[in-house]
Amino acid sequence: MPKVSRDSATKTEEVGPVRDRFEIIDGYSVNFTVFEEDIDATPLLKGLPGDRCQCPHWGYVFKGTMTVRVGDSDEVYHAGEAFYTPPGHTPLKHQAGTEVIMFSPEAELSRTGAAVRRNAAEQSLHVRTSE
Repeated sequence: MPKVSRDSATKTEEVGPVRDRFEIIDGYSVNFTVFEEDIDATPLLKGLPGDRCQCPHWGYVFKGTMTVRVGDSDEVYHAGEAFYTPPGHTPLKHQAGTEVIMFSPEAELSRTGAAVRRNAAEQSLHVRTSE
């Protein structure tokens, strides 16, 4: 059975203050993500349908707090909580020091990631990917 840990993940990506270590397992991306600064990712989603993330995510917050708009409601996820964000959500605020693990369909996440990287470059944010 495939498995991955934060230490064994072989792929990395940095977009501004967001650091990701991840692996693709059977069509799902398993991301260990750290937000080193407070971040509102709304501008990074520009150009996606509705300017919202179209990828569902299942995850767990190890440390910190993140706020996501789902429909007309702002959902706040705290350390120790598992979460699900459906397609069409907007990541509003991720507190500095927040650490999460997220499981996402790789195809959808790849499309979202392309938009995020393009928008980050336009905003002169540091972008680095290694696989």
